[in-house]
Amino acid sequence: MAIPGAVGASIVDYTTGFPVASTGAAPNSDHEAAAAGTADVIQAANSRSLFVSAMPHDLLEDLIITTAAGYHLLRLVRTDFDSRLVLYVWLDRVRGNLAVARRRMQALADDLVAS
Repeated sequence: MAIPGAVGASIVDYTTGFPVASTGAAPNSDHEAAAAGTADVIQAANSRSLFVSAMPHDLLEDLIITTAAGYHLLRLVRTDFDSRLVLYVWLDRVRGNLAVARRRMQALADDLVAS
């Protein structure tokens, strides 16, 4: 994988909870359940005023969920049309670097939109 320490990754349509593509491992070995969970988290964050910035036109970029053994990173892919996609990466806490993973996810999201 292009992200050091990545255990698994998916591209998820968060409006349906469907995994568009996936690679590597998934929590509980179930990419479909991980995609549905990713969709639930993104929808909850987008629908709650608690996560809305006080800055005008400030949009959610990414979310990080931490566990004792790793990180679950969710990065929204912004497009000109519907912005339905989310990049999901499961990162090993010991082998991965959170800052590097976030930068690489941003570059991957940008590449998806550019291609």
